[in-house]
This record gives sequence, structure tokens and C-alpha cells, in this order.
Amino acid sequence: MHARKFFLEAEWICQRIDHDAIDRLAARLSVVKKVYIIGLGGSLANAIHMAADLRKLCEVDAEAFDNIAELTARANDEGMATIFSGWLSRATKDDALVVLSVGGGAPGVSAAIIRAVHTFCGAIFGIVGPDGGYTAERAEIAIRVPVENKAHITPQTEAFQALVWHCLVSHPLLQKHATKW
Repeated sequence: MHARKFFLEAEWICQRIDHDAIDRLAARLSVVKKVYIIGLGGSLANAIHMAADLRKLCEVDAEAFDNIAELTARANDEGMATIFSGWLSRATKDDALVVLSVGGGAPGVSAAIIRAVHTFCGAIFGIVGPDGGYTAERAEIAIRVPVENKAHITPQTEAFQALVWHCLVSHPLLQKHATKW
């Protein structure tokens, strides 16, 4: 019963997610110089996978903060709120930041996301949960995953981050190499 409800909910989300925004995001990512992708927790794992797919399949200069030693050193020495700041300081106005976040940078929860979005000098995009947080307020394009069941906001949002980025890396405006399988 649970599995059926969960997947019916996913079907409902598929029908209601902003498909036009995903196409607009593909168009914008096709013209930026470099893409920085951030997230925390499961969204960071998604960010790393998304960056790899953009590099491999689309020949997009994409990078996620996957250096755990540097990330934990920054958190230890400077505090959690600034973990992305030094890494993103080399970005230019021609670059883009993609935020993968369930809360989108909610006050008191995701200070590192809020700080990164607040200080980033280029275009900002997000794939976020239904509330969108600070990312949705500041982003040029914020794709909100329209989850209604509060108990499923995190699993559905993180699952749909993957669905959206896989849609992007197979988009005709971005994809340069087909997947092998």
C-alpha cells in the first residue's frame, strides 16, 4: 500500500512540475561559462552526480564541491555557513550556480546555501522543494518539486532532483554524447 501511494504521488508530481522551467534551464545552462552545483546531505550527493553527467554527456564545465577534506576543514575552521564561500569566490558573472536543496536555504537550517546564493556573482538556478526557500526568492529559475505530503518532501524532492538533471543532460540543447545504456 505504501509503495503504491508513494509512486502515485511521484506520478502526480511528474504532471505538475514546471516543464517549461526545465526547458528554460537547459537553454540557460547551454550558454554559461561554468556551472557550480551545491547541495547539503543527499542533495550534495546529487550535485556530484549532476556535475559528472553535465561534464560527460554535455561537455559543460561543471563542478560540485566533492572534496570532503576541504569541506570539513572549512566547516571546522570557518563555520558551516561559509563552507561554499571560498570555493565559489573564483566564479565570474558568466558562471552559474545550481542549488539542489530540499528547503532551498531555510533560515536556521541551511546557512551555507543562503550564504552561497546571497554572495554568488553569476546566474542562480535551483531545483528545490515546494517552499523553495531563499533560493527560489533569488534564483532566475527555480524548479520547485510540488510535493503535497509533508512526510515525503525530502525523498520526493531528492528523487526529482535526479529526474530533472537527467532530463537536462538528455536535453537536445545540452546533450553532446548519448548515454551508453
